[in-house]
Amino acid sequence: MKFTKIFKNFFSRKRINSDYALALDIGTEVVKALIFKIDSQEGKAVVTGVGKTQQNRGDMTGGSVADISGVIKTSESAISKAEEQAGVRPQQCIIGIAGELVKGTTMVVRYERAKPKVKIDVPELKNIVQKIQWKAFDKIRQQLAWETGQSEIDVRLINAAVVEVKIDGYRVSNPLGFQGREVSLSVFNAYAPMIHLGALQSITEALGLDLLSIVAEPYAVARCLGLDNETEFSAIFADVGGGTTDVAVVREGGIEGAKMFALGGRAFTKRISSELGVSFEEAERIKLGFSEKKVSLNMSRKIEDILKNDSEVWLSGIELSLSEFSTSDLLPSRILLCGGGSKLPNIKKVLEGRSWLKSLPFAKRPTINFIQPEDVVNVIDKTGKLTQIQDVTPMGLANLALDLAGDEGVLPSILRRAVRIIQT
Repeated sequence: MKFTKIFKNFFSRKRINSDYALALDIGTEVVKALIFKIDSQEGKAVVTGVGKTQQNRGDMTGGSVADISGVIKTSESAISKAEEQAGVRPQQCIIGIAGELVKGTTMVVRYERAKPKVKIDVPELKNIVQKIQWKAFDKIRQQLAWETGQSEIDVRLINAAVVEVKIDGYRVSNPLGFQGREVSLSVFNAYAPMIHLGALQSITEALGLDLLSIVAEPYAVARCLGLDNETEFSAIFADVGGGTTDVAVVREGGIEGAKMFALGGRAFTKRISSELGVSFEEAERIKLGFSEKKVSLNMSRKIEDILKNDSEVWLSGIELSLSEFSTSDLLPSRILLCGGGSKLPNIKKVLEGRSWLKSLPFAKRPTINFIQPEDVVNVIDKTGKLTQIQDVTPMGLANLALDLAGDEGVLPSILRRAVRIIQT
């Protein structure tokens, strides 16, 4: 009952009610906290404080919280560091979520109107949106039941966004007032198991924070470049973290879906530790030295050989994830990487190989590039501390928080109300 009430309130329209807010990225290896100020005139999030604290090894598993009390302590440490630099402690936060059972998909529904000459009004639009959301909810529940072997798994919708609206084939931003026979509406939805959401809720309560939003991290990364409405933009985003890899596919400016699998940088560290007979901490240092080309040539070759098989397994996860997006159209020929794990040279090397591309419908061999912090268009770093590709994800969370500072449009408002109906 407690969590039902929490999430009913959570999907109420919450707005940032002060100048400052907090983006909290609870990663498998590191908790990152960004304190940022909303510049409403420029539409920017200005980062004034950054804090990072290493997680204890047993606190997170595969991107999910394993020890709530341990994560609370680590998060408090990261927030305190950011607070010391910013000189302020915000009360509201936006938090990211990852993990194998976090799912994101875009559903397209084409609706043929009985009276095409009548202008589309709010009641008709509400009806269309609600039908889409119920179909998407049932689809995700069935998918998770099949993957987990549980007939009933309690999931919640955490993100919903309109990707595209077309009337008789023409793209519009707001369908109200238009005439036409066929309305095509594409909506992206991200879902997560209740157990994961409950853990995050407990953490934010213990930290004394008002939770503005829980965001699927691949969704945040896919939107961080500010190209949502660029119909020519298509790309595959891969965020390689400590415990998971998050994959999102964007076609023609709209996110088509997101997948996650439980393999990230920590698996490579464990392999080095096992093969070299050193501690996990020493293996992590060796891995970072290898990534930054700070080890000898002989050691570099040795590490590359040690990680060869694990790199191929990771690539199989990418291939499997992308296979679910390849049934209807060609895959984008651009792969954009971020996350600390993506710095490992083996990651880019296996992606640049030709063999794995044969089973997927690429129009041409994809280019591989990294997303840099300066690429996150609506976030300005005043601290000088956001310099690494692993900083892109929390910056993406801050970017999404800007949506909560502005006015809500008609279609997002209708979508939010449809979400609340499903949740209650």
